[in-house]
Amino acid sequence: MKPRKQEYKQRTRSKPEEYDLLVLGSGTAGKLIAWTLAKKGMKTASIERKYVGGSCPNIACLPSKNIIHSAKVASYFRRSEEFGITKANWKINMPAVRERKRKMVAGLVDLHLDLYKESGAELVIGSGRFAGPKTIEVTSADGVIRLLHGKRVVINTGTHATIDPTPGLLEANPLTHVEALELDRIPEHLLVLGGGFVGVEFSQAMRRFGSRVTIIDRNARLVHREDQDISAALHGLFRDEGIEVVTSTRINRVEGKSGESVKLSANRDGSELVLEGTHLLVAAGRTPNTDGIGLDLAGVETTNRGHVKVNERLETTAPDVWAAGECAGSPHFTHISENDFHIVHDNILGGHRVTTGRQVPFCIFTDPEFAQVGLSETQANESGIAYRLAKVPLSVVWRARTLSETRGFMKALIDTRSDRILGFSVFGVEAGEIMASVQVAMIAGLPYTALRDAIFTHPTMAEGLIPLFANVPPTSVPVSKAQVLHA
Repeated sequence: MKPRKQEYKQRTRSKPEEYDLLVLGSGTAGKLIAWTLAKKGMKTASIERKYVGGSCPNIACLPSKNIIHSAKVASYFRRSEEFGITKANWKINMPAVRERKRKMVAGLVDLHLDLYKESGAELVIGSGRFAGPKTIEVTSADGVIRLLHGKRVVINTGTHATIDPTPGLLEANPLTHVEALELDRIPEHLLVLGGGFVGVEFSQAMRRFGSRVTIIDRNARLVHREDQDISAALHGLFRDEGIEVVTSTRINRVEGKSGESVKLSANRDGSELVLEGTHLLVAAGRTPNTDGIGLDLAGVETTNRGHVKVNERLETTAPDVWAAGECAGSPHFTHISENDFHIVHDNILGGHRVTTGRQVPFCIFTDPEFAQVGLSETQANESGIAYRLAKVPLSVVWRARTLSETRGFMKALIDTRSDRILGFSVFGVEAGEIMASVQVAMIAGLPYTALRDAIFTHPTMAEGLIPLFANVPPTSVPVSKAQVLHA
């Protein structure tokens, strides 16, 4: 059998299959490019190693939010008496939680397969690596090798969870978000390395399922790149829910096995610290999936952090080769990857679309959520951009009171010389939906007064935008350090 495979490999190398477009990876940008251009008549192949449709429907965005929602339902059970419902004996059935998630994922994969079939794009399952310029060698699970050549190529290989070279960490076989979504029992004590988006979401979810949770971060506060008041709000939320937060801490050594017993030896502000638990979840950054895929053979350069090097048109250093999504260093959000699709799609067809100056809205799906679009106070102050600040507690929103969800606040940054909205943040229930209303106003270039004077349905969360924007200081009143220094 071995000589026969080698013979087939040699034969395919001499006669590659020709395509108008090859897409390496089937993430959000990649699959949309493949489907759309196949419908336009291009002979297209999408090469995927494992997850049809990429990480979002399989192991990231959608399944994680599925699990998080199950945890939210569990939190309502714990609060049932607050809503006038007497609770009897109940328990978390983690296999059922997992099965609900798996059922949703299976449905999404089937939907993706149907869309590939309908579009006419060929889905090639196997490990792909470049064998030369615009030429990809694909090896299937059973060892069959195909050589594909495209007039154009799009790289969309995504990222994976970073495992730092801390002594003992890799040997401890820690969970990443992938394995955490497959848990069939509740961890007795979960240690979470990383206080970013993934870390805080999983920490709260597992705590609500019944785990004891300790979240450890090397920075002085959770989500340290966000404004101080956002971090403070998350710290307060976690304190109230019984999640232990250990910040300014660096792990020196890991002992044991996740799922059995783990011990972390750490340093916190110069003092030695030992943390012990049953499970370990690593959520401390992402590494691009660019190593070992033959980019050098394709003439595609990478950055010092391993991302595919691209310009504002998402073109790589090789002619007729583009990169999109997280592997290209784009912000790590599915909606940004979708915008990358539009940019690459238009440029392949001869247009000129760029990433420069685009909005990057985002939402952290804790409960309550945190959502932001445009400038934060931190960004404005660092850039010396003057602003007027309006801020109101969520308790002024009547809908929040009906839901018994008054934790949080909304705030907006308004230009000092005009009524333009520079940025908007909300920590509260339905934050992502509220943000979308403000984002549309920002896209349309509307002044904040358009929202202040609008008639929103009562009682809705969007109605809270009226008291928020009614609190914008007049242009003559400086309210920020940046204003005082730079107005």
